[in-house]
Amino acid sequence: MNFTPTELGASILFLIAVTHTFCTAYFEKLAVHSKRHSGLFHMLGEVEIVFGLWAAVLILFIWAIDGFTSAKQYLNERDYTEPMFVFAIMIVAGSKPILDIANQILNWLSQLGHRLLRVEPSMALYFLTLSITPLLGSLITEPAAMTLGAFLLRDLVYRHRPSIPFMFATLGVLFVNISIGGTLTNFAAPPVLMVANTWQWDNAFMLSHFGIKSSIAIFINTLIVSVLFHKNLVLLELERLKQPNQTGQMRNRTPLSVTLIHLFFLCAIVLVAHDPVIFIWLLLFFIGYTVAYPKHQNPLILREALLVGFFLAGLVVLGKLQAWWLQPLLTQMSPNAVFYGSLALTAITDNAALTYLGSLVAGTSAEFKLALVSGAVAGGGLTVIANAPNPAGIAILRSYFPNMAISASYLLLAALPPTFIAILAYRLF
Repeated sequence: MNFTPTELGASILFLIAVTHTFCTAYFEKLAVHSKRHSGLFHMLGEVEIVFGLWAAVLILFIWAIDGFTSAKQYLNERDYTEPMFVFAIMIVAGSKPILDIANQILNWLSQLGHRLLRVEPSMALYFLTLSITPLLGSLITEPAAMTLGAFLLRDLVYRHRPSIPFMFATLGVLFVNISIGGTLTNFAAPPVLMVANTWQWDNAFMLSHFGIKSSIAIFINTLIVSVLFHKNLVLLELERLKQPNQTGQMRNRTPLSVTLIHLFFLCAIVLVAHDPVIFIWLLLFFIGYTVAYPKHQNPLILREALLVGFFLAGLVVLGKLQAWWLQPLLTQMSPNAVFYGSLALTAITDNAALTYLGSLVAGTSAEFKLALVSGAVAGGGLTVIANAPNPAGIAILRSYFPNMAISASYLLLAALPPTFIAILAYRLF
């Protein structure tokens, strides 16, 4: 492997950043016990800050090694479309009318399941949220599905402060299901999007090679976690019954016209996901609309979306200089090794960056291509950096965990069982 001092330094900083993501809970504990530097430790404990912080260190390093012009040129040559898109889609998908219509549909389906199968409404709603919402990611994109799923689970599960194992198990299944749930089409999952045009994978190809397998894994994962934590879901149902009736809320239901306008903005931004000038323009119109008609709105999640965009932009800056060791490593593997290798590498680098590097390798077999992408999406729930939408889920749900931090180690352990189910689905079917 040939590398420059800049590339070696970038890889060292990347390793430090990955290690930092596993230490955020520790920094949050320091923030609680430190009076003098609590602000600094709290900032270091924000997982969304990590890659943006170390990307800034990398730019200073490039400046010191190659000069200011080289550092500025390197920044200007990066493509920030994905971070900007995730920022925009989080704001729209997390708005009150979108969440209301999603809630109404899932509640109707859960009541139907209750009548037909005699399943508690909370259990049915939990099952539908963890299964249907990830599959919606194939239409509205994975970041939008993650935002919807995280908000729905926040209201259904996390705000009731259930047991720690239940919270992490739910998060692990959500992350894995979102990662594989966007593979029914060729435009919704970032790791698929990176290779679809190069390898000429259309929607029919994705549905036949990934869609059925992904759907099977999603329903098995959701069924297992629903059965294992059935008692917790019964307690959630008791909590729901204790709440006052919803007649007041029904009177304040979002008008259909407002819901349709929000759905228009959501669909329009999805359709122009590759054109940042257009979708940012649409986002500004959307923000203006919510300000002009605030009656049926909640505060937009601007802070959370900005932090997630900052995280992903940092990943773009740091990830580009990892090609010197990632690409040769992939080319030396057999298709079977590529599957497990990409799955493992996804835990320490963004799966979209991994598949993009694989697409640059000329003369690869069809088996190599399938193994690379299936391994990358199967491992997309293992860490916060494994899949682009994961930071969005972290930003929405983090405050409900102890010390307002999500342990990367516990997340990894919680994501291993659903990841194993995804592996079986992709390798056996």
